[in-house]
Amino acid sequence: MECLNGVTIEESKYDFILIKRGKEEMVCSKDELRQYIEMDAEALEINPKKCFWGNEVWRFQKSLRLYEYALNTHKSKLVKLYRKVIYRYWMMKLGFVIPPNVFGGGLRINHFGNIVVNSEAKIGEWCDIHQGVNIGTDFEGGPKIGDHVWIGPGAKLYGNIRIASGCAIGANAVVNKSFNERATIVGVPAYAINSKGNCYYDES
Repeated sequence: MECLNGVTIEESKYDFILIKRGKEEMVCSKDELRQYIEMDAEALEINPKKCFWGNEVWRFQKSLRLYEYALNTHKSKLVKLYRKVIYRYWMMKLGFVIPPNVFGGGLRINHFGNIVVNSEAKIGEWCDIHQGVNIGTDFEGGPKIGDHVWIGPGAKLYGNIRIASGCAIGANAVVNKSFNERATIVGVPAYAINSKGNCYYDES
């Protein structure tokens, strides 16, 4: 992306992009804003032109993208404040703690209520996340999660770990180590039971 001047971008063996800087700016132009909103709407299976009222999760996700755009591109403090107020309203109303510039496009939040994500986590495109999920840090940093990852209800992921693209993380799993290949991950502590991973994602 043009806005990431001076940033070293490399492809990792975990099949997703890691950006080497203190803070990633993900929505840096109107075209990217439009793309992220369209991807999120597709993930939620809604028509954004017909979904202004109702669907509070969609309204939160749209406010998140608009805040990211304002945060990453606008010099006006008033615009940033305006977008932040709307974003925080929906976040608190729905019980989320989801910071900006964490999730790639195609985010699908399945239900409102009790989702906590640390700002040091970085999550790829088409993440499918359920209620009760906590994604946190340890002293070495936060999780780096690939594309097309399904995260079941109550799952906990923490620490400087990597989760490969296409993984599925079962309900109430506690994940504190890396999984470098696509897998179905369950248990406390988490372990891989097979290589099927996210059944909604077909790599072919």
